[in-house]
Amino acid sequence: MAKNLTKNDFNDVITNSGKPVLVDFWAAWCGPCRMLTPIVDELSKEFGDDVVIAKVNVDEEIELAQAYGVMSIPTVIIFKDGRIVDNSVGVRPKHYYAETIKNVLGA
Repeated sequence: MAKNLTKNDFNDVITNSGKPVLVDFWAAWCGPCRMLTPIVDELSKEFGDDVVIAKVNVDEEIELAQAYGVMSIPTVIIFKDGRIVDNSVGVRPKHYYAETIKNVLGA
């Protein structure tokens, strides 16, 4: 399952996990976000401990959404070593995220 991040632990997870981190910026009222949830859950199972899969509720963490320029949701940002390596807006097929993660892992 995806880890819920807040402004209190976001930077620590992004910079100190030692793993790539996929962050799904979402909101409960967002239909496309609900469509993305099972994809994010599948990615979490598929990649296990190799990648941190996380979610940020933009209604609760407005500052984080603003800090990363999230203007539309869902927005998925993939970080490696604290840096953004991919940023996508809207729902994409699972294979898009999986291939991006594999590329970041060097697989």
